[in-house]
Amino acid sequence: MQGLMQDWPLLCHKILDHAAQQYPDTEIVSRSIEGPIVRSTYARSRQRALQAAQLLAREGFGQGDRIATLAWNTGRHLEAWYGIMGAGGVYHTLNPRLFPEQLAWIMNHAEDKAIFVDLTFVPLLEKLAPMVKSLRRVIVFTDAAHMPETTLPNAIAYEEWLAQADGDYQWVSLDENAASGMCYTSGTTGDPKGVVYSHRSNVLHAMIAVSPNAMGISANDVVLPVVPMFHANAWGLGQSAPMIGAKLVMPGGRMDGESIYELLDSEKVTFTAAVPTVWLMLLQYLEQTGKQLPHLKRVVIGGSASPRAMTQKFQDNYGVEVIHAWGMTEMSPLGSLCTMKPVYSGLEGDARLDIQQKQGSAPFGVEMKVTDDENVELPWDGSTFGRLKVRGPAVARAYYGGTGAEQFDEEGWFDTGDVAHIDIHGYMQITDRAKDVIKSGGEWISTIELENLAVGHPDVAEAAVIGVAHPKWDERPLLVIVRKPGKEPSKEELLAFMEGKIAKWWMPDDVAFVDEIPHTATGKIQKTTLRDQFRDYQLPTA
Repeated sequence: MQGLMQDWPLLCHKILDHAAQQYPDTEIVSRSIEGPIVRSTYARSRQRALQAAQLLAREGFGQGDRIATLAWNTGRHLEAWYGIMGAGGVYHTLNPRLFPEQLAWIMNHAEDKAIFVDLTFVPLLEKLAPMVKSLRRVIVFTDAAHMPETTLPNAIAYEEWLAQADGDYQWVSLDENAASGMCYTSGTTGDPKGVVYSHRSNVLHAMIAVSPNAMGISANDVVLPVVPMFHANAWGLGQSAPMIGAKLVMPGGRMDGESIYELLDSEKVTFTAAVPTVWLMLLQYLEQTGKQLPHLKRVVIGGSASPRAMTQKFQDNYGVEVIHAWGMTEMSPLGSLCTMKPVYSGLEGDARLDIQQKQGSAPFGVEMKVTDDENVELPWDGSTFGRLKVRGPAVARAYYGGTGAEQFDEEGWFDTGDVAHIDIHGYMQITDRAKDVIKSGGEWISTIELENLAVGHPDVAEAAVIGVAHPKWDERPLLVIVRKPGKEPSKEELLAFMEGKIAKWWMPDDVAFVDEIPHTATGKIQKTTLRDQFRDYQLPTA
């Protein structure tokens, strides 16, 4: 016997339909690439998305065609997303921080047929376009007055293009399992891998994200997605905020502390999300100026582990709750969020911070487990760590083109490549990437825990830990430090600061000071580059 409910496919354009109908006057505020702050509404954005879909269909782009975007977070970018999906196409977000050769490889692999591009990236695209044989249309996110001279083939200003349609268009009827978006992993090991989201997975992920035990946003919130739309769906905020009618504030291309603060303050933002490097810049700006955050209530920190000192500063100095999160491009991307279950809700001070160092528990829709190398499931005891594996309706079951099949097993589990443990209450903590964990004398040392501890020193701007070859122990930890401007902490001072807070055999064997720590295109510490840089480093204990 089957249920007698209606077959109502979960399609992404229905999110924008709902926002325009229920919250027509709710604002989408953008810092435009041209400079000024631009204001739109959900009703206006839906109309413009319909015009974009109408034009894409008129120009012959059909179901399943990949339409790339190379752009910052703006209202134009958001409405293009919905226009692409509503025409049956697949939005393909490109990360401009990748090398040009990587971008060209990705565009060719995806067979992008058209692209929406911000003014910032027109010179970059001019280099790429001749290498992408499938590309036949370029739409520049600007108006005719700001349209640059360009060698790009078949290029037009977005506003001029949009004016050619009246928006009298019906969204394409699709199966909910049809592809809606693509995003490629950053390719730190081997070629980038394509993750293909479905309409169903994006809608379900948005529902998961807005739940109280996850991001917990509502129509009463003002949401600032600092995390770019080219970083795994802006962590789903491009779908979840319209779904519940929250005002959206889009930061454009300016991610410095002062620019982010300006939007937080002027638009009375209550909720925001980004990687730790962005919040380091904001906190430094606040410390230099003495300014406060009177409107901000919650900040999600993910992409890499949130340093304890950062969480403490947000909460103690500015009264902002930190939600530590973890996820992956392959997970749409949310995998866990550290919101407080009743068992932990009464904790304060250091005891609460101890829990907030964890990446949190999985919301409904994400299953997780840790296993050993033989795929034997390990206990949830908060200390036994192993390979972290996940599955769920918004988790990839394969990569585009079939690469990386070894990360997916026959029961649907995806091997994340992370090493983690889970406590008895379901709170997961990443201890390392499998390729970054230090193996010393047959035991594992967590580089993340050492980094978080070191960055808590008041004179440290950033810290990284890598394993360096050792004749007796195989590998030993080297602590790499970027000092804060004007500060000169010594090796002895830093090691004394860490002493007693970790197991003695975890203590770094040496400290190296550098001007800059390399990062990947997604803002994570680039351990491969650091290991190359210090490949011949001689530890004093060796």
